[in-house]
Amino acid sequence: MKIIDAHMHFSKIESFQKTAKDRSHIDYTYEGLLQEYRDANVVLGIGMGVTEQQLGGFPDSSAPTPMGLDMLKDEHTRIVYCPGVNPYSLGTAELLALEAELTSQRVVGIKIYLGYYPYYAYDKIYGPVYELAAAYNVPVVFHCGDTYSERGLLKYSHPLTLDEVAVQNRNVTFMMAHFGDPWVLDGAEVVYKNSNMYADLSGLIVGDRQEVKRISNTPHFYDHLRHAITFCDHYEKLLFGTDWPLVQVQPYIEFIKTFIPDQYVEDVFYNNALKVFPKLKSFLE
Repeated sequence: MKIIDAHMHFSKIESFQKTAKDRSHIDYTYEGLLQEYRDANVVLGIGMGVTEQQLGGFPDSSAPTPMGLDMLKDEHTRIVYCPGVNPYSLGTAELLALEAELTSQRVVGIKIYLGYYPYYAYDKIYGPVYELAAAYNVPVVFHCGDTYSERGLLKYSHPLTLDEVAVQNRNVTFMMAHFGDPWVLDGAEVVYKNSNMYADLSGLIVGDRQEVKRISNTPHFYDHLRHAITFCDHYEKLLFGTDWPLVQVQPYIEFIKTFIPDQYVEDVFYNNALKVFPKLKSFLE
């Protein structure tokens, strides 16, 4: 079975590099990624653009818009990306630069970092971003749920805050990253209710194979996730993603498969990504 990793990272963020070394124990290079992808039959990764202007600075108010993948090179053919948006840097020049990015075949969506920046998804500052997403037929991906930084503010990243933006922008496809974990039941309701809202299942574990095994075998640790996925009952709206380099690819695939009925596995791990990110089809041809 072919797999698309709908949420990964490839940026020189200090916390990513430290996690890769100390917790997930991976080779955080393109060669390391390629080996993991080959072993797991992952044909493509969708990188979420983010940069930091000083070591350990993310969320960085001085980061440019658009934020790309500062480790990505032209020969890295297994990665496409969603440029990130910094709401502190979102004037006319930045919006024009974001629009220019959207003309690239390699750019398949837009990423907004709720919680890392203190703006709700429905804040008017993001209005022009949604207009660009509609014009270029690309989805907007929201960070949602827990933040990988103590400087994040959780009230801005709660999944219920996405309901309003989904209703106000019915012509835009949205994807809720991490299913809003730990508020996944709220996330499930937002996905269930809104035809234009999807969710990825990335970033639910940080660590290596042993850590995935430990957490998977801890009683009740993921009862909330199993409940939410079952309650949502829309497997055509869930996408597989890893949040690499935060976790090793193959054990995370095995973990997510335990939540998905056999008849929906190919949709969650491949087909749904083609639906949410229509530009992938030409890239995979």
